[in-house]
Amino acid sequence: MIELADVLDARERVESVARHTPLEYSHSFSSMTGAAVHPKLEVFQRTGSFKLRGATNRIATLSADEQAAGVVTASAGNHAQGVALAATRADVDSVVVMPEHAPIAKVKATRSYGAEVVLHGEDYDAAQARAHEIEADDGRTYVHAFDDPTVMAGQGTIGLEIVEDCPDVDTVVVPIGGGGLIAGIATAVKAKSPDTRVIGVEAEGAPSAAQSLQQGNIQKLDGVDTIADGIATRKVGDRTFEVIEKRVDEVVTVSDPEIAVAITTLLERSKTLVEGAGAVPMAAILAEAFEYGDDEVIVPALCGGNIDLNMLRTVVMRGLVETGRYLRLRTTLADQPGSLEQLIGIISAERANIYAIQHDRTSRDTGMTATEVEIDLETRGEDHVAALLDELEASGYDVDVLV
Repeated sequence: MIELADVLDARERVESVARHTPLEYSHSFSSMTGAAVHPKLEVFQRTGSFKLRGATNRIATLSADEQAAGVVTASAGNHAQGVALAATRADVDSVVVMPEHAPIAKVKATRSYGAEVVLHGEDYDAAQARAHEIEADDGRTYVHAFDDPTVMAGQGTIGLEIVEDCPDVDTVVVPIGGGGLIAGIATAVKAKSPDTRVIGVEAEGAPSAAQSLQQGNIQKLDGVDTIADGIATRKVGDRTFEVIEKRVDEVVTVSDPEIAVAITTLLERSKTLVEGAGAVPMAAILAEAFEYGDDEVIVPALCGGNIDLNMLRTVVMRGLVETGRYLRLRTTLADQPGSLEQLIGIISAERANIYAIQHDRTSRDTGMTATEVEIDLETRGEDHVAALLDELEASGYDVDVLV
């Protein structure tokens, strides 16, 4: 069980490498929620993630012989980059095993920081097993992504910064994958500000900590399924779970659509790019996954910004769909002059903007004298979508909403 003294010691080792990241009041999110929301912008950390802190602290504690032998780790991406940079700065050789389907941007970044990257397995657990084989074969020190006291203490330096920069904080909201981040932050926050709540957030598709708390012992999931790849972990750590049980007030989950909305809203309203794992605290606030009061001072720890650009495109589109900003519908028209113009006239009158139109005269679902039409539309919100669909149906169109 790590204590405040461990986190304070970690700060002395970490502060020369990791940045003290901003914590700023958000007018936009405060207005949207009624709370006083102060995001902790760890997305602006070097490597784009908090993982640098724990990796730096762990590597700083290696003996001379361990430094000479090098380190190895497994990671979905952010811990990989943290270990790579921390090891390179300490002149320690590093090998990082990443899942075969890790985001390309994270793989390239890890290599650019100086690590040898090995791609292996479908998920983090498979990559971890391969990393332990390399550990045994080469005599390297394994740097765990979360279940290590020095790693937890390094991540806990974020908690010190939160309490110092926002001393009146009521609630801190933190992502949970393996649990190293929240274990460290909760240790620092509860020691410095005992009345402050610490809320953990997991993706619905990877709820190991939530299920473990419900059962009273650690539960290993059969699989994970979430866009938040940075917290797609099948099992919370043994050491981290002890801290979570003792110092975390509540653990909640959010869905992938809620995460997509948070990413999209952060990008649009705050001009801040956050990956899925880093966005879950804001998703929990927006979705009211836990109870909070008006003007409650809430600090969501936005702890990762390394989202794959292909994933970003998909996530933003899903976020627009979920908030009624994008609509794809299908309907059937008589295959005669003027039919499409009449449909477009209704859409135009309702002030929706057309992105694309596709005709299909060969669909087996339509008659020989009809044509199937799919239309992509820019809309202005859920009420606007409802009004448009009502008007189309009132005008005699049988409409299917595709997305």
